[in-house]
Amino acid sequence: MGKPESVGLSSKRLATLDRVMKERYVDGGLLNGIHTQIFRRGALAHNSMAGQMDIERGKAWREDAIVRIYSMTKPITAVALMMLVEEGRIGLDDAVHTHIPSWKNLRVYQSGVPSLVENTAGQFLTAPCERPMKVVDLVTHTSGLTYGFMWRTAVDAAYRAQKINDFQTPGGLEGMMEQLSKLPLDFSPGTKWNYSVSIDVMGYLVQKCSGMTFGEFLRTRLFEPLGMKDTAFSVPAAKMDRFASCYMPKPGGGLRIQDDAGKSTYAETPKLESGGGGLVSTMADYMRFCRMMLGGGTLDGVQILSPKTVKMFSLNLLEGGKLLTDIVAAPGLFSEAGYSGVGFSIGCGVTVDPALTRVPGTPGEFFWGGAASTAFWIDPKEDLTVVFMTQVMGTDARLTLRRDLRTLVYSAMTESNA
Repeated sequence: MGKPESVGLSSKRLATLDRVMKERYVDGGLLNGIHTQIFRRGALAHNSMAGQMDIERGKAWREDAIVRIYSMTKPITAVALMMLVEEGRIGLDDAVHTHIPSWKNLRVYQSGVPSLVENTAGQFLTAPCERPMKVVDLVTHTSGLTYGFMWRTAVDAAYRAQKINDFQTPGGLEGMMEQLSKLPLDFSPGTKWNYSVSIDVMGYLVQKCSGMTFGEFLRTRLFEPLGMKDTAFSVPAAKMDRFASCYMPKPGGGLRIQDDAGKSTYAETPKLESGGGGLVSTMADYMRFCRMMLGGGTLDGVQILSPKTVKMFSLNLLEGGKLLTDIVAAPGLFSEAGYSGVGFSIGCGVTVDPALTRVPGTPGEFFWGGAASTAFWIDPKEDLTVVFMTQVMGTDARLTLRRDLRTLVYSAMTESNA
């Protein structure tokens, strides 16, 4: 690990980062444990841990802890898709139905109510889409799809009834595509932004266009070449001692178990390999993924993407250059980002106007997080990437801790490239 001062960071200020995050979030009972790494200008400049990976068993957070990264799976799926774009197997402006024929006649919800009976959709009045859904609509969450946990519309209620995106969906990704072909969209593609199962659909497209299962594509084309040895859709028995338990807030304060590592379903291979949220990983593995992106698509001589493709992750691909505040559908109960000053690129949020975010940052930095409060961002102009790991679901502190993390990291800078 390099000395922070050699890459334009202050050791003293990084100590402040560690103290604030530990005192406020771990000692304050909001998070079970934390692990933060900062990589800048070709060197690992900071690596710190605090708290526990398993409170019940008294296990301190360890360097090689395996964690549920949930929606931090999405940027990995986005990279897999762009690998196939570079090979000419699919294009961002392709109509989705050219790859999923059963989606040719998708329609948009107008009125009606979902069924309360499991695995039935309900009665809906629908209208034709203004235009066909494109692959870029999946990439940017402007597809008209949704998540059942948004608790926002009759359409996401139908998702809940049909258990859309259940990791044990019969038929896996193909079964999920068949389910979605029978449900209306929330809105016409390209007209609004809504967090959704779009990235899971991208995983299916990777599977179909590559001729491999999605998991096999990730393993052979991405994880093994990059040396990401612990990233997968399940945790093998030999590694279960490194698997962290996951927690959630307890009424009145503190944490209670949400997914016990010793009894977790992640010990089993899922039927549905979710490109939107199904992977487990480690700090070392995810940092290698981020370093590859920070390096313009290449890490340790292994090229995954071209530099030009990686630069697209720093661009706002929303139609007309709109920000999320301009295009977001009626707010649901969940997102992995604040909306102000932010656009959307390829499976990631992208900072367009740091002044509007009210947080230090750089135009073109791209980022996302996971439901268990994990987070990462990549700032190409500052030659910087930060990965943060923890394991707490459903905490109101999620967005606040990411604000604090960004503020404290950028406050540690003594030199700027931007």
